Amino acid sequence: MTTPTPLTQDELKTLVGQAALQFIVPGDIVGVGTGSTVNKFIDALATVKEQVRGAVSSSVASTERLRAIGIPVMDANEVEQLSVYVDGADEIDGQGHMVKGGGAALTREKIVAALARQFVCIADESKLVAMLGRFPLPVEVIPMAAAHIVRRFATLGGKATLRLKEGQPLVTDNGQHILDVTGLSITDPLALESQINQWPGVVTVGIFAHQKAQVCLLGTAQGVKTLRY
Repeated sequence: MTTPTPLTQDELKTLVGQAALQFIVPGDIVGVGTGSTVNKFIDALATVKEQVRGAVSSSVASTERLRAIGIPVMDANEVEQLSVYVDGADEIDGQGHMVKGGGAALTREKIVAALARQFVCIADESKLVAMLGRFPLPVEVIPMAAAHIVRRFATLGGKATLRLKEGQPLVTDNGQHILDVTGLSITDPLALESQINQWPGVVTVGIFAHQKAQVCLLGTAQGVKTLRY
């Protein structure tokens, strides 16, 4: 009897992307996040695009992919509410709190998540953690405040570094910069998210506790596991 070959991370992403289709409400507008796992969800959406009235997207990259498969993309200001927002995570804990922003789209992701009645996180099992903080915490900042915010994180025991792209500060879709913070143990995600959001110059911190996931579709060796919070 041969042992089945374990699925690759890419195959797990494909599985959870397809599994997320069960949360699509025919005729509704869907919220679509950003990243490699979400790209698999967009590929899956192409198979049911006649059921999708449109999408609100959290990044330029996702908008381009959605338009390429023929799904109209709407501005967030045109939509009062979404039935579902589907996005990945860099980390997710046992309560549905997440760290997001590895793809630098955290601010728009949080805006679209706030419009949705339900946040469905799609991830492979490597993203499930007992406590947030191993993945560097992304924080979108107004450039003139960056050095001040670096010092604020140092008082919490965190080391914040400016994210670079090709040797220059990475510029987000919103024209801002990203700090990545290591050395934090995020024992109370809600409280830390609230605290950092108050610092002048912070646009968004990549802790998603106020906008946490209600469902996580986790790609595992045994298939897709559904976690509800």
